[in-house]
Amino acid sequence: MRLFHAESEEPGATTVKGGDAPAVPLAERIAAVRDEIERTGTYVHTAAELAFGARVAWRSSARCIGRLYWRSLHLRDRRHVTAPDEVAAECVGHLDEATRRGRIRSTITIFAPDTPTAPGPRIWNEQLIRYAGYRTGGRVLGDPRYVGFTDHARSLGWVPPSPMGRFDVLPLVVSGGGEWAEKGPQFVDVPEASVLEVDITHPDHAWFADLGLRWHALPVISNMRLDIGGISYPAAPFNGWYMATEIGARNFADADRYDMLREVAEKMGLDTSSDRTMWRDRAAVETTLAVQHSFDTAGVSMADHHGESQRFLRHLEREEQAGRTCPVDWSWIVPPISGGLTPVFHRYYDEPTDTGPMFRMDPQQAARGQGCPM
Repeated sequence: MRLFHAESEEPGATTVKGGDAPAVPLAERIAAVRDEIERTGTYVHTAAELAFGARVAWRSSARCIGRLYWRSLHLRDRRHVTAPDEVAAECVGHLDEATRRGRIRSTITIFAPDTPTAPGPRIWNEQLIRYAGYRTGGRVLGDPRYVGFTDHARSLGWVPPSPMGRFDVLPLVVSGGGEWAEKGPQFVDVPEASVLEVDITHPDHAWFADLGLRWHALPVISNMRLDIGGISYPAAPFNGWYMATEIGARNFADADRYDMLREVAEKMGLDTSSDRTMWRDRAAVETTLAVQHSFDTAGVSMADHHGESQRFLRHLEREEQAGRTCPVDWSWIVPPISGGLTPVFHRYYDEPTDTGPMFRMDPQQAARGQGCPM
């Protein structure tokens, strides 16, 4: 409350936050909150407090390089929603509102919080859009990271497309809150029209299209808790937009994901007999270039690691000028390729903290994201 009131009083804060200002003086609001906690064991954020808390949680997210735009986070307040089918419908609404035909808008949808008398809803998916992984003998068809989640969805009654493919969108798996909390998780298919995907091609290698790769346009983190002033919202999916390296140098490249580097390298005619030929490095760069080129060609918002590094240092400078620390997890901020060529590589940062509004992962949610009920 003190942070919200203090920052709302800064010059220009009201216009920057779109008019989200405190409704009453600080002392009066704190007294009202204390009285509400005394009577009910909890309290309810105003819409302005909720929006500010969500934005500050983004501002404090040590693993996010795109925090320069934290003030522009669009809030969808859905705290009245607890039924699993309604939660799923609002998640689809989030996809539609945030995607905007490729002009991605940073958005958060906040569902009912946990209270002393009832839990809020839970979204089991790590992201609202992810691809299935199928066990096929000794190999995996699709994304190996989500084999367990795929198995769990199928145990709930989800039927994969026929034939099964490498990029089948997983259903949403949701546990309701309040009166729905004891009924167990339910699955809901994501409408095809709400999932914008980009086919991956390369500006110089025509054969790249023959690899049959594609990726979804919108990354919506969906199984992290949002904590604001002692209130915990277990379902608060939020999104920014992709950076090309996330897809090209991780999702397509990691050995425990799509593991495409050897196939790309062989198509390039590289010597893959030894890592000393740096075939992995060269294949990762070309795959990332293909991703960036494809999203640009499709008109879908995407950052590149050089530009985003520059913008992050601008954010860091603004935070220092405001007298605030800027927590950073170095291993997440530095891109997975060409790290030393970006300015974020060559400095130290403030350590992450666990105070103030924040997104966090708890063990139960991490397990659910891998399809392990807890």
